[in-house]
Parts: sequence; C-alpha cells; structure tokens
Amino acid sequence: MQNSHIVELKNMIKQFPMGSGLFTALKDINLTFGKGEFAGLVGPSGSGKTTLLNIIGSLDVPTDGSAVVLGKSIKDLSHKEAANLRNEHLGFIFQTYNLLPVYTVYENVEFPLLLLRMPPEERKKAVTEALEWVGLSDKINSKPAQLSGGESQRVAIARAMVKKPEIVLADEPTANLDAKNSHHILQTMENLNKDLHTTFIFATHDEKVIHYLKRKISLRDGKVEKDEVKTENGERMKGEKENGEKEAGERRKGEKESGHRFQE
Repeated sequence: MQNSHIVELKNMIKQFPMGSGLFTALKDINLTFGKGEFAGLVGPSGSGKTTLLNIIGSLDVPTDGSAVVLGKSIKDLSHKEAANLRNEHLGFIFQTYNLLPVYTVYENVEFPLLLLRMPPEERKKAVTEALEWVGLSDKINSKPAQLSGGESQRVAIARAMVKKPEIVLADEPTANLDAKNSHHILQTMENLNKDLHTTFIFATHDEKVIHYLKRKISLRDGKVEKDEVKTENGERMKGEKENGEKEAGERRKGEKESGHRFQE
C-alpha cells in the first residue's frame, strides 16, 4: 500500500438526530487511503458504508473527529469549497446512473467539464477520450432511454472519469446490473485504476464487486471490523486497523494457502 495518504480519517464519529436522542452511524473510524487504491467499504445494510462514502465525498461532515481529503478538512469547508472539491477532484458513480434523460451520451459526459468552464476544444477531446475508455464511442448521440443498463452505467463511469479525478466514489455500482454487465463494468473500472492510477473507493455488499477489490474494509454497526489487503503470493500485508494478535492469529489459522485472498 502506498505511503502518500490522500484520504485520512481519524477518530471519526457521525451521529444523526433520532427522536429525542442521537443515532451513531459511525464510531471511531480510523482509516487512510493512498493514491491508486482499489478499495471497498463492505458490509450489510445499515453498517455505515454509504455514510462513510458521503463524508469522503464532502456530501456530509463528521460529528466528531476529522476527515481530510486531498489535504482539505471536510468539516471546515464552506458549501462552496466543498462543491469545488467535488467538481474538481472527485468523481461519483451511483447505482441508479443519474443520467440526464433529455441529453445525449456526449452531453451527459460533458456536463462536469462545463462546471469547470473548460474550453470547448478541450472538452471535446476529454469527452471523446472518456467514451473510448468505456467502449461507447458509437453511442455518442444516443439518449439514455436508448441504452441498456450496462451501457448507462458505462456512461456514468465516463462522466465520473472525464475530468480525471484523483478519487472516484462508487456506491453499489452493480446493484441494477446482471452478472455479465457487472463484470464488464468492474473490469472497466479496474483498467482505469491501473492506467490512470485513480483511487477507487466502493460501498458494496455485492460479492461480484468484492472479488475485484484489492482492499476490503468490513464495517458492522458503524465500526471497522476488518481491514484486509488482497495478495497474490500469500505474503502478509499489514492493514490500517489492528484487531489484536489473538484475533489475527485465529484468522490466519483458518486461511487457505492457495489462490487470491484478503490479508490484514
């Protein structure tokens, strides 16, 4: 794992009002992410993974502790500063695609560049390149209603990647796709991660996504339960969270000696 941390979460807590009290969605989160990671927040519904993704994406703020993304303290940003961080440095992929139905594929992918006020010729080059990455150059003039689910999600990936963000946040990106399209989407994101060294952080409970992750962070009841790094040669790699030598020893005892696996 790389040493340069572009996301740092320290003693982070997130609470929401509930009735006369507070619901604690995230508890004492301590995580870092480096450039070029392909990582996932994994857990059942209600585990806190989407809340955590929202804070990293400056869509929400911690109640306590700190979240620093690309050197910016999330809770200290104004609304305008948070919007600038998202517009300039972050890409988002959602399970529902969120394409604008009245616009073409080209126009949907171009939209983030309009927010950045990029000159027309630069926009054209960037959009064309992004659609080539996802294999949709032939759909440039199509409207979303003319696309399949897999094609729609590939447009969403192109839109997220067109500005070449440092971080892409993907919330259940395969939830509405069949197995074949899911693997196509994941292979596309994996290739972009390798080619552009973009950091991808997923929120998911989909086993198809988990298979592709290089790092799996398991959440349960708002806490980090495990933080594991995938290896190909069985070499043990230290994760960001220590769960105690006894617990780690028990896990190692039960591990298989062959094939890909996640390691703390």
